[in-house]
Amino acid sequence: MKKLSELVFNNTYSALPSSFGAFIQPQPLDNPFLVSVNPQVSEMLDLDPAQANTQYFVDLFTGNDNHPAMSPLAMKYTGHQFGQYNPDLGDGRGLLMGEVQASTGQKWDIHLKGSGLTPYSRQGDGRAVLRSSIREYLASAAMAGLGIKTTHALAVLSSNTPVYRETVERGATLIRVAESHLRFGHFEYFFYSQQHGELRILADYLIKHHFPDIDLQQDDADRYNQMFKKIVNLTAEMIAGWQSVGFAHGVMNTDNMSVLGLTFDYGPYGFLDDYQPGFICNHSDYSGRYAFNQQPTVALWNLSALGYAITPLLAKEQIDHALEQYQPILQKAYSANMRAKLGLKEKLKEDTPLFSAMFDMLKTQGIDYTLFFRTLSSIPHCELNTSGHLFEDLSQDIGPLKSWLSLYSERLEKEALADSDRLDLMRSTNPKFILRNYLAQQAIEHAEKGDFTMIEQLMAVLQSPFDEHPELSHFAERPPEWGKKLEISCSS
Repeated sequence: MKKLSELVFNNTYSALPSSFGAFIQPQPLDNPFLVSVNPQVSEMLDLDPAQANTQYFVDLFTGNDNHPAMSPLAMKYTGHQFGQYNPDLGDGRGLLMGEVQASTGQKWDIHLKGSGLTPYSRQGDGRAVLRSSIREYLASAAMAGLGIKTTHALAVLSSNTPVYRETVERGATLIRVAESHLRFGHFEYFFYSQQHGELRILADYLIKHHFPDIDLQQDDADRYNQMFKKIVNLTAEMIAGWQSVGFAHGVMNTDNMSVLGLTFDYGPYGFLDDYQPGFICNHSDYSGRYAFNQQPTVALWNLSALGYAITPLLAKEQIDHALEQYQPILQKAYSANMRAKLGLKEKLKEDTPLFSAMFDMLKTQGIDYTLFFRTLSSIPHCELNTSGHLFEDLSQDIGPLKSWLSLYSERLEKEALADSDRLDLMRSTNPKFILRNYLAQQAIEHAEKGDFTMIEQLMAVLQSPFDEHPELSHFAERPPEWGKKLEISCSS
């Protein structure tokens, strides 16, 4: 493991033409201090986690010092926000600090969120607050623990700098780590600004650095066709992951969509508590455009917007053909995920009504999505028909649930998988712990008082959410009623 000064940088994006962004230094925060560091992400970078406790680390990532190999850059992009094109977007409060080349050969973007004003800040102050930084820090760890592709967060730092939102809050920075920060909106920017030469440069950059199995020497149409197909595939698989674990992103604008299928830009997100297909986690989403059950459709809409943006590179027929593959890929991935959640290996025609009945029962009875599957993961086949009492804390009327358990038991009679193997599969697929909004809020409230203990405890369970963690089992309990009704907005 290396010291911060020993990391190997290869800043490929900052070598692109000036239209790709603006070089600018982060603005210092006052009296900065470390809140939390993620050792797993440190290891990805070959960085000794102890480096986070040094003054140099704290100063570097709060704008109070610099690294000779870093070249901070605010990236320019645009995008569709709630369906409307906005040309004035870009890194308004973040900087791509540089790209670390790990010993594995993997390139990692180091991105500083909350770094101050940039040319793309619009009417904002370029700052992040401790509250939102903690939410992204915890969420990225939670999604990684669940096995869903995501950006990561190395550390959260805070300060005495006042930042004005609804109230005065502490200024903070989040160190985000990702394979790439390229968004659908990067392509949209060059398309709508008529910079088609740069659009081609961007596409070739993406292929060279992230899709190396595509031959850059082949015909233009072939390589861009393969590129777009990969983006469609990766996006469909990401959405299937979201839907299977009950994750709602909350603000699926095209500038928040990663071309690598990474869960990106955590803002007003939320995990399902009681199963509500139309769950809206973003208080600002008045129309429900980004409701939980709309995410698959919105992702296709966003892919169509991306496809339109690359029409100077690829024929419409090829774009349409790639988009036609989205739904089958999504359905296949989602089906595989959900079948694993029920421990089913065989594919039988009665599975469709079994799943339909399950979702209808979860919805009408208002049953906690995560706790239902986790409870089910501990019940042997021979006990299913007498296990209704195990769900009494989840539903006031367990009659419909008992009926469904009987159907499930009958279905398992036709399953070749040994019962012990089924339960092992289910326990490795259905998490005991998710990042519920009220838990994140409690961790934030403690942190704002200088107590970071709950952050560390949550990180422990979120990074291995399928393990029991008996000493922290209270984080797996059904949330209180007030905890289900927290309103989260984009400013969070």
